Amino acid sequence: MSNPVFSRSECISQYRWGDDCHGWNFVDTDALSVKQELMPPDTSEQLHYHEKATQIFFILKGRAILTIDGVESMLKPEQGITINPGQKHFISNKDQADLEFILYSYPSIKNDRINL
Repeated sequence: MSNPVFSRSECISQYRWGDDCHGWNFVDTDALSVKQELMPPDTSEQLHYHEKATQIFFILKGRAILTIDGVESMLKPEQGITINPGQKHFISNKDQADLEFILYSYPSIKNDRINL
């Protein structure tokens, strides 16, 4: 049995979020969510937290500013960061180029996002 290779065009769903940001779901189970997301220049998301989910952001392209519990961290390509349940956070793209990243959430963040 071979393992199928997939690409962004073959994801299980595509969505828009925030300020004209884009996302692609590759895995979406109760236990795990794996997404690729794209943020155009000068965009950010709303401050929020998750009660159960741990998240890992891994930067593919561009530079991300992740604010976690009021502390800013700048991530470049091939860098990642873990956000634990209960940590208030948001990601922003303050650059003039697109930001692309992989977002792992375990368990899934379905019904586990509290906006502030």
